Order: sequence, then structure tokens, then C-alpha cells
Amino acid sequence: MILEIVQYGHPLLRQRCRKVAAVDEALVMLAGDMLETMVEAHGVGLAAPQIGEPIRLAVVDVSHDPECISYLRVNGQEVAMESIMPLVFINPELEFGQPKEFGLEGCLSISGIRAEVRRPAAVKAILPQLDGSVLIVETDGLLARALQHEVDHLNGVLFVDRLPAVTKVAMRNRLKLLAAENCGA
Repeated sequence: MILEIVQYGHPLLRQRCRKVAAVDEALVMLAGDMLETMVEAHGVGLAAPQIGEPIRLAVVDVSHDPECISYLRVNGQEVAMESIMPLVFINPELEFGQPKEFGLEGCLSISGIRAEVRRPAAVKAILPQLDGSVLIVETDGLLARALQHEVDHLNGVLFVDRLPAVTKVAMRNRLKLLAAENCGA
């Protein structure tokens, strides 16, 4: 089922989400609906607060572009990206690599705005799965960026919060208008 995506200005997008305590049939169904919603919206990731659920659940799929990473290790083994996509995970933890790089980002909750965001180029992500297993993913490129972007959502942080100061100032009025449109203010 396609879900409605919460838009910029909604207070839920600024809330730190609670941990998922248990996986049940409703959570599995929600994850499936999130994947369907993400694909329909042409996104590469979607976090539960973006569909109105303040829980630490997210989905990511960058398999449309297998060249978007230079390496991928899962639980210490080199693997093909297709073998783990789409990723569905709860209660994630991230460890960041040192070098940072700029990359273009957008967000399904902030329509019409894209900007260069500086983030660590590589991550190590501990991603508990719905079946109780845990994936330890080490990667770079778009997959690393998407994981960071979705985990930010789970912490109430939006990509526009990470923009350089001059870009934030330049974008301030557009964001105010967007919030007003979305919240009826």
C-alpha cells in the first residue's frame, strides 16, 4: 500500500524516534508498504517518521545504480550490492570514516529542494534485520550517503540542517514557504 509521505514543517520530522522493541506482523507489513512507497516516489530511502511513524525503522535501495559504490562488505565479506537490496533495518548504529565529501541530496519530505551536503565518505553500519539477524555493512558512495540520510531522519535531523551556513541562509525563505504550504501556516 502506498503511504502518504510527511512533508517539511511537520513536527514529527524533528522528533528523535523510539527504538523498535519487537518485530511483529504489523511492522513487517509497514516495512513492505514503506518499500512500495519509496519506489513509487522514486526515492532511494525512506524512514518511518517520513510516513508518520516515530520508530527506528528505515528502508534503502540503491540497486538501480550498482556503480554508485566502490566497495561493499557485509559481515566482513565482499558481496554484490544486489544480494542485500533492498535494505530494511531497525535500530541502526553508524560509525563514520574520516574523509568527508560533498554530494547532492534531496528528500522525499522536502520536495523541490536539492543541495550539496558534506558527509563522511564511508560508513560502517550495524543494521538489525526484521528476522533478528544483524548486517554489518561497510561501504561508501551513494549507499553510505543514503544510510546516513535515513539515520538522520530517525534522529530528527534533516539534510537541510547539514548545509553550509551560506547555503542555509540562501535557502531560508524557500524553506519557510515550504513549511507554511505544508502546515497551512
